Amino acid sequence: MIVTVTMNPALDKTAVLPRLVPGGLNRLSEVRVDAGGKGINVSKMIAVLGGDTLCTGFVGGAQGEELTRRINALGLRLSFIEVQGVTRTNLKLVDEQGGLTEINEPGVQVSEKDLDHLKQLLLATDSTTVVISGSLPRGASPDTYRVLCEALRAAGKRVIIDADGEAFARALEAKPFAVKPNRFELLQYFGLPQDTHESALPGLCRKLLDMGVSFVALSMGEAGALFLNGEKTVLARTIPLQVRSSVGAGDSMVGALAYAFERGLDFEETVRFAMGAAMGAVTTEGTNAPPIELVRDLAGQIICETIEEE
Repeated sequence: MIVTVTMNPALDKTAVLPRLVPGGLNRLSEVRVDAGGKGINVSKMIAVLGGDTLCTGFVGGAQGEELTRRINALGLRLSFIEVQGVTRTNLKLVDEQGGLTEINEPGVQVSEKDLDHLKQLLLATDSTTVVISGSLPRGASPDTYRVLCEALRAAGKRVIIDADGEAFARALEAKPFAVKPNRFELLQYFGLPQDTHESALPGLCRKLLDMGVSFVALSMGEAGALFLNGEKTVLARTIPLQVRSSVGAGDSMVGALAYAFERGLDFEETVRFAMGAAMGAVTTEGTNAPPIELVRDLAGQIICETIEEE
């Protein structure tokens, strides 16, 4: 079973408008609300693929009740811990060209007792893989993901981390099985300018492998994604598609990766599956996961280029 951890989930309100006019009047043409949060999106993809998954994390207030109601309606299993504060509502503005502007609320407040409760819950599950993703809630230290990762690895569980900033940096110290940074997060971690040339990225990803990570997936938007496992480095290119929303594409990639690891797929199958899921996600509305038929179809079209080790 794959357990996903979303410590700071949200009700995701996705609004479509012709174009975003900063400082001016913006009229929305479409509005939808989804159960959101990176881990929840990961579970959506795993469920579509036929995997066994459980969502967990923290919720609070009436919005937390609404979030859990929506997760139940999706047919996903869940075990969230109620804490102080109110589950956030995040606004995602999508223009007709596929551009995304996000406005996120702060979310719930957690205590050390709450964090320990979550750790014990995760250790008690019969999961083989745990995906920890997204931002930390108020009250959680930057060490939170590292502490969880160390405990879960000691219990024999495979840990996948998708986070940024200091939480990501600290989590790397615990040597998670896999990480999925994006280009911005990778360059931020290494303290490099965002205009660093693409040719430097494989080397930076290999440094993460040298630190003890077994698998790295680097998402790079329209440029595709890099995948490394210590033996191979592959650049997977994107496919021209009509983009409806890029929201959740990275989460769909993580869901497909977790599913592939559980199924024991080989490296190339894993790469194609992950890219098919990510590409399929950009064609869906809101944070919906793409249907499995589309994922399989796109996976077969992905062009993979092997990058020779230096």
